[in-house]
Amino acid sequence: MKSNEQIAMTAARNSIIVNVLLAAFKLFAGIVANSTAMVSDAVHSIADLFSTAIAIVGIKLANKKADKEHPYGHERFECVAAIILAALILSVGLGIGWAGIQNIIASDYGYLTIPGLLALIAAVVSIVVKEALFWYVRAAAKKIDSSVLMADAWHSRADGLSSIGSFIGILGARLGFPIFDSIAAIVICLFILKTAISIFRDAVGKMTDKACDDETVEKMRRVILDQDAVLGIDQLKTRLFGDKIYVDVEICVDASTILGKAHDIAQLVHDGIEREFPKVKHCMVHVNPVVM
Repeated sequence: MKSNEQIAMTAARNSIIVNVLLAAFKLFAGIVANSTAMVSDAVHSIADLFSTAIAIVGIKLANKKADKEHPYGHERFECVAAIILAALILSVGLGIGWAGIQNIIASDYGYLTIPGLLALIAAVVSIVVKEALFWYVRAAAKKIDSSVLMADAWHSRADGLSSIGSFIGILGARLGFPIFDSIAAIVICLFILKTAISIFRDAVGKMTDKACDDETVEKMRRVILDQDAVLGIDQLKTRLFGDKIYVDVEICVDASTILGKAHDIAQLVHDGIEREFPKVKHCMVHVNPVVM
């Protein structure tokens, strides 16, 4: 069975291969078909290679074993990489939107010649390939709960959205309405900005000890209370640490229970939580005596 790192590396490697081939095709089509929009789109695909490289570095660092300087592990490096990717996606979106606004104000839509049919075909290919790549990388990210891989998946969709803008612009130019490109760019910019903000918020949440969702916490409560001799729960705290979870719980046990037995009960709770929730990296159990 593949490890999380192996799954992530396979997805990232395949993403790089697809982006290299797609960027080369779009650049060729843009030059041959005299389409500045398609040449710009090709440059955007090349930028995707850098985002995937950032994702690979983040995943590699996050999977390093704990050491003296980082006794709790390196999982948060993945969140750092996701924040960098969010900033990159944000800059791409702002660039697309700003270019569209400038073109509308200046009435300069960048089409000195009518783009050829090849550019239109390249835009369609890019949309299809980028959407497929988004779902492929997204599936891998959800499987291993990787925020940086998920960010890379959304960057692929952002590139696909820019290709939609290119398609509309090229089609509009061929039909005599070049302003379509600029209007589409502004609309696409808003979608890309929303994506960047979502990725940023998720990564920051995982870096600031955000608690697990209510459903997960409730499931943990049931697992704890199902253990023999646990009379109740005084406190249950969870925190996200990258793609891992830390749990601190205070359980109630009969005050007459001898120390060795109380330790065994705590161990049952510890083992039950880590068995039922694979993402839990560590579970700390404290025993509180209750007079019966």
